[in-house]
Amino acid sequence: MRDTKESRLLLVLLVAIAFALITVDIRGGRNSPVDGARHAAAAVFGPVEDGLSSAVDPVGDAVSAVRDSGSRHDRLATLEKENAALKAKLGSDDRNRSRLKQLDKLLKVAGEGQYGIKGAQVIAIGSAQGFSWTITIDAGADDGIRRDMTVLNGDGLVGRVTTVGPGTSTVLLANDPDFTVGTRMEAGDELGFASGQGDRPLRVELLNGKAEVKKGDRLVTFGSQADKPFVPGVPVGVVSRVDPSGGGLTRTLYVTPYVSFTKLDIVGVVVEAPKKDPRDTVLPARPKPVPTPTVTVTVTPSADAPATAEQQ
Repeated sequence: MRDTKESRLLLVLLVAIAFALITVDIRGGRNSPVDGARHAAAAVFGPVEDGLSSAVDPVGDAVSAVRDSGSRHDRLATLEKENAALKAKLGSDDRNRSRLKQLDKLLKVAGEGQYGIKGAQVIAIGSAQGFSWTITIDAGADDGIRRDMTVLNGDGLVGRVTTVGPGTSTVLLANDPDFTVGTRMEAGDELGFASGQGDRPLRVELLNGKAEVKKGDRLVTFGSQADKPFVPGVPVGVVSRVDPSGGGLTRTLYVTPYVSFTKLDIVGVVVEAPKKDPRDTVLPARPKPVPTPTVTVTVTPSADAPATAEQQ
């Protein structure tokens, strides 16, 4: 359109009409006479606006993602830290549950044997003086621990106290080659002496060379004079092998100890001996035998099979 007087007049007229419509629409509110026209325009141009919005939104999202990347990274780092802390707590809880289980077993043994015990935790293994099988526990003279006291756990005999400091003690384990303890066979009076052999089964010499012994028989401590270094009735182990009797004065047995000497954590030192020998009451219950399932197979002769003489 060329810039003429008529065109300028038309432009002024259109602007005036536009201002008039705006004024009427504002004053009319919801009852505006142009409300219908506005809705019609929205119906026509709305889909176009939605299309433009959907086209523009991914770009806006990308910008937002870049803008928020720093805060998202911080949140991710926080979550990873919380996850690591949760795993550490879970591991700690597992260990605590294991210790509580060990303590429960220890208290059960102490109750059944009527042993007065002082609980302790293993804090070191080995010995500074050599390669003997020893452990260090976090209980000493200040806790009432004395030399030559029996040490046990929820499974059975662990060893005896050899050295005592104010807050710690050294325990010689029952599997040490220098360790010897008097034993008694379950449900009998056959006595012997068990000696450690490192990571091999204990070696037991029975005083009766003609004693009737079989694999699976169990042994407990016989006890010492004045209950030191050993109190009676503490489970020692299970017979795993019996040497054939050669007519000697003694008979040799090999016993698998109840205690796993490489997995010691919570132990108890017997600070008060029982008033009477508990005999076999502290031994664990024997495992119940698992019945062997039997299968019955019924064979039906085939119709095509040749008849036997009995069938004829």
